[in-house]
Amino acid sequence: MKTILTTLLLLAFSIHSYGQTSTTMREFDTNFAHTVYFWLANPDNEADRTAFETSLQKFLDNSAYAKTKFIGKPPKASRDVVDGSFTYSLIVTFESAEAQQKYQDEAPHKLFIEEASELWTKVIVYDSNGI
Repeated sequence: MKTILTTLLLLAFSIHSYGQTSTTMREFDTNFAHTVYFWLANPDNEADRTAFETSLQKFLDNSAYAKTKFIGKPPKASRDVVDGSFTYSLIVTFESAEAQQKYQDEAPHKLFIEEASELWTKVIVYDSNGI
């Protein structure tokens, strides 16, 4: 019984500490997913990383259309099929393709591109509709 209680407490702590919260992510919308990979010009430069992260977070905090807002960094690849060559990833979901287009055109997105585009050398975008 003590082991089960300990396991449940650890699980609850993990979900609370690392799970979705209202301030970090809204509900994942399966209608339209926008996945972006960024390769920074100077990925080992802390000032560049801070500038990129700050600009990206400011943009996401002010987006009227983005639902899910996930920023990631590649883990150490454990399998040959894992591409860990990017510096940052972004996963954003939308209620529709039209909402995603409005996101592309909104002022916070344009400001992010203006502030951060000199920091990256490559960007790849994968858009998907849910099935």
